[in-house]
Amino acid sequence: MPARLLVFGRSGQVARALAAAPAEFEVELAGRERIDLAQPAPDVAGLIAAVRPVAVINAAAYTAVDRAEAEPEACARLNCDAVAAIGRACADAAIPLIHFSTDYVFDGEKGAPYLEADPRRPLNVYGRTKGEGEAALEALWAAGAAGAVIRSSWIFSASGQSFLQTMLRLARERDEVAVVADQWGSPTPALACAEAALALTRLLLDRDQAGQGMFHAAGADSMTWADFAQAIFAASAARGGPAAEVRRIASKDYPTAAVRPRDTRLDSAHLAACTGWRTPPFAAALAHCLASMESP
Repeated sequence: MPARLLVFGRSGQVARALAAAPAEFEVELAGRERIDLAQPAPDVAGLIAAVRPVAVINAAAYTAVDRAEAEPEACARLNCDAVAAIGRACADAAIPLIHFSTDYVFDGEKGAPYLEADPRRPLNVYGRTKGEGEAALEALWAAGAAGAVIRSSWIFSASGQSFLQTMLRLARERDEVAVVADQWGSPTPALACAEAALALTRLLLDRDQAGQGMFHAAGADSMTWADFAQAIFAASAARGGPAAEVRRIASKDYPTAAVRPRDTRLDSAHLAACTGWRTPPFAAALAHCLASMESP
C-alpha cells in the first residue's frame, strides 16, 4: 500500500511536482479551497485527522516578495503562523513534517555558497517571515518533533509562475529585456525540490536521524538573473520559440519595494551526503521544462 502524504499547496511549482510522486507514495494536495492557511487558526489538526497521512510536506507560502513589504501581517500568517500551526499538529500526531523555505533568509553578503548553519540575516519581510517559520519548527524539533526544512533557490518548472514563464512572456512582447546582472543565485528545477522532499520523507519514516534538520536543495549551476534569462532565450530560440536580447543592468537601475540579497548561492552537499540527492545539470533541466511546455 502506498504511503499517504498530505501536501499543503496545490498550484505552486513544488506542489505540482510532488503530485507526480512515484507509486510508493499517495499524494493528497490541500490547496486554499480545502484549507485557507492565511486565516487565523486554520484547522490543520482536523485535516490531518481526516487524511491520516504518514507525513506532511508544506509547499504553501506567501511568495509575493515585493507585496510583502506592504502586507507584513498577511505574509507572516502564511510563512510563520501557519508553519507553526502545521508543525504543532504534526508533532501532536507524531508524524514528520518537511517544510520548504528560501535562500532569502540570508543577506547575500557571505561571498560564498551558504551552509545550513550560517546565521539568518534577511533583508526583507518575505525572508524575515520565512526565517521565523524555520525558527518555530526548530523549537519543535528541540522538543522532540520529527521534521526537516529544505531551503531552495530560484525555482523553475514547466508549470506555475516563475522567472522562466516571465521571460518567455516578455520575449513574445518585446525584442529586448532588461535583467539584473549583479544578483547571484542557483536556479533549481521544481522536480529536484520534490525529489529532495521525498528523499527526506523516506529517511524520517524509517526514523533515520539523517533526515532530521536543515537542508539546502539548490541547483549546482550558479548565475545571475541576466545569465538565467540569456540561457532561457538561447534554449527557447534553439527550439523555435520566443527569444529576446538581454540588456544587463544593475540592481540600482531596477528599484523594487523589497531589497534583494546579492548572492544567495546555496551549498547542497549536506543533503547529497545524507540522501544521495543530485540536481540535473541546469541546461538539461531547462531543456526538459521547455519540452514539457510544448507537449499537448
